[in-house]
Amino acid sequence: MGLQNDIDLLNPPAELEKKKHKLKRLVQTPNSFFMDVKCQGCFNITTVFSHSQTVVVCGNCQTVLCQPTGDKL
Repeated sequence: MGLQNDIDLLNPPAELEKKKHKLKRLVQTPNSFFMDVKCQGCFNITTVFSHSQTVVVCGNCQTVLCQPTGDKL
């Protein structure tokens, strides 16, 4: 008799790995990343950190590209 909830530990499903803490995953990966954001005004591309804690503005036209959503300062 096998258990109904058998999980392959060497090949876990991607959705289960995403929910785990970043250090307890099978392959340790960070939750943050860098992304290229294109300005809507001048079409300048700026590289922005996904978990930035400050407002990021465009270098050419000073348009706000992204702003933090969390409470931490």
